[in-house]
Amino acid sequence: MVLSNVEIVKAINAGDISIQDIAGMDPGEKPFNTSAVDLRLGTEICIPRGDVPVQLDLRKPNIAKFLADNSITKTIAHDQGYALRAHKFVLANTHEKVDFPIRDGQCYSARVEGKSSLARCGILVHFTAPTIHAGFNGTITLEIINLGPFDFLLYPEMYICQLIIEQVSGCPVNAPNQFAGQKKPFGVTGAS
Repeated sequence: MVLSNVEIVKAINAGDISIQDIAGMDPGEKPFNTSAVDLRLGTEICIPRGDVPVQLDLRKPNIAKFLADNSITKTIAHDQGYALRAHKFVLANTHEKVDFPIRDGQCYSARVEGKSSLARCGILVHFTAPTIHAGFNGTITLEIINLGPFDFLLYPEMYICQLIIEQVSGCPVNAPNQFAGQKKPFGVTGAS
């Protein structure tokens, strides 16, 4: 069951989920839509280096460390932004930190999705792994690619994606997640 804007606010107020630094709590105003909450872009962009002569093999552990070691991290400024060139890819994270605790009783998970205003410009924000599992906490990493013909400016705290929150049926058992607690776009280093 997808939560409405009113139910999302109730779940936050009840402590069933947390969205730190949310831009407002009135369900009829930004950052809420009728069945989602918009999240903003953080300040770090992780740019995978294309000049590294390696092949990715996900059978090997610690993708976060590999990305940290083989990427350039830039901090973007409110007054300058970052020009995402046409047909280029970056990792970024949300400004907001989310927490979906596993508790007896109400339990939630979410899906992070792009925004239609960005999609119409050719910007894909989160394209293959939209699930935010119950038990996850941290910022949400966004895989952003510019498929459009024009450069696109990314600014900190611009609305970049939407979070669709769903009620989980039954209480899950906590399972390992290599990205739980992440604060950087590439994830948590030291995890497998």
